[in-house]
Amino acid sequence: MSLPSADLGDGTYANPVLDADWSDPDVLRVGEDYYLTASSFGRAPGLPLLHSRDLVNWTLVGHALPRLEPDAEFRTPRHDRGVWAPSLRHHDDRFWIFWGDPDQGIFQVNAPRIRGPWTRPHLIEAGQGLIDPCPLWDEETGEAYLVHAWAKSRSGVKNRLTGHRMHPDGTELLDEGKVIVDADTIPGWFTLEGPKLYRHDGWFWILAPAGGVATGWQGAFRSRGFFGPYEERVVLEQGDTGVNGPHQGGWVRTQAGEDWFVHFQQRGAHGRVVHLQPMRWGADGWPVIGEQGTPVAVHRKPALPPQPPAAPATDDDFPGGRFGRQWQWTANPREGWATQHSADGLRLTCVRSAGQDLRQLPNVLTQRLPGRECAVEVDLRLDGEEPGAAAGLAVLGDAYSWIGLRRGSDGTVRLVHRFAEADGAERDAGRAGPAPQGRARLRVEIGAGARCRFSADTGDGFRPSGQVFAATPWRWVGALLGLFAVAPEQPGPAGAALFTRFRVTPAEPPAGTSS
Repeated sequence: MSLPSADLGDGTYANPVLDADWSDPDVLRVGEDYYLTASSFGRAPGLPLLHSRDLVNWTLVGHALPRLEPDAEFRTPRHDRGVWAPSLRHHDDRFWIFWGDPDQGIFQVNAPRIRGPWTRPHLIEAGQGLIDPCPLWDEETGEAYLVHAWAKSRSGVKNRLTGHRMHPDGTELLDEGKVIVDADTIPGWFTLEGPKLYRHDGWFWILAPAGGVATGWQGAFRSRGFFGPYEERVVLEQGDTGVNGPHQGGWVRTQAGEDWFVHFQQRGAHGRVVHLQPMRWGADGWPVIGEQGTPVAVHRKPALPPQPPAAPATDDDFPGGRFGRQWQWTANPREGWATQHSADGLRLTCVRSAGQDLRQLPNVLTQRLPGRECAVEVDLRLDGEEPGAAAGLAVLGDAYSWIGLRRGSDGTVRLVHRFAEADGAERDAGRAGPAPQGRARLRVEIGAGARCRFSADTGDGFRPSGQVFAATPWRWVGALLGLFAVAPEQPGPAGAALFTRFRVTPAEPPAGTSS
């Protein structure tokens, strides 16, 4: 199951269409099917793949990147590194995804079908600070091109786009590159990044955001030749709406001939949620996005065949010990962290570790924090016999808080609630007490502003624990829900924890209001 979709059921939809951290989205149509991918940073598997038939109702169908490479670099969490701002394309009967790793360079993978098999990552251009690549195969000339942006933190350069000729097989760049848009020469423009490259009406088009993630705008650039010169225009900005920084995404044309633009909005701990905007080409040949250049909140759906309501799954019964596609590890997984068995439930090994700061552990299984108010519940049984063995449900970010079970030195299992401020050590956060049979039902209620209230039921009903915890993102990544099992570092196995019936349910509307 999942939270409600953005489809209002009356021929309209409400933004955001993906109300969670599907960061830096790119969108593609192949036939009657629409596909979307997004940044996954240091989590594994990476490069999520979503599918839709109407651009409103989306499901998660897989990932293109089982593990990040090189493996040794991602055996520990790298929350703000890894896969940045991918581009999704279809060429020569294959799907292609290009992305920039800010510390390594530009990679690509490709596959004959969206569900794979995908090739292993191929580094087409090594270098630090090369980010946000987008390819274009020009059907008119047979040439192939690639444009990318720059991360100042690695290269000392930003606010410009560099263009290259690319080998048509997508394996390498054929020149040293040329700056084709220097936004330092455009008054008022800064932090130009995230380019998406297209051909339309005899022009080369680059749709690229500027102005910063939380406050910026969407720009359009056009030129008769790939290497410029380009002219520019702002085509989407906040205006008098509540959608801050509406930018970075992709353009798609439906089989009915309509144009639409998918982009993100930064929403604090909820990360970068995804909006769908109507788009048209004006009489002067420039794109007009949203309501005359500002985002829409509610709009008619694309003129496409009706689809059943859908949204990426959140709930999980973990059949046979397997977890759903919505889950990702905080680093490349190792064998034995989760074990399959004959019944339902996620059996996580209590992984031994010298430190137990959740921000630094690779064996935390996560999914995106929902963007709407909701309640999260999971049942937990701690089977680990090792004193200090612990397991729980976490809200994980630059600061984090978790509630769960820990075995004491006397062999008893107790409920614990812990938290850590940003860059601070973990300490007690609230309720503690015995947990008969080593069991508890854990609950987090997520309210407005990602304010989280923790509670637990150890046999006598839910009781609240501690103060409200305000979830926080990492630098580029929204907060995450996490399940984990740990134990102190010493020889020998430490047992396991069993999680069952993970559920995310929408918050009840206040009395006297409609749902």
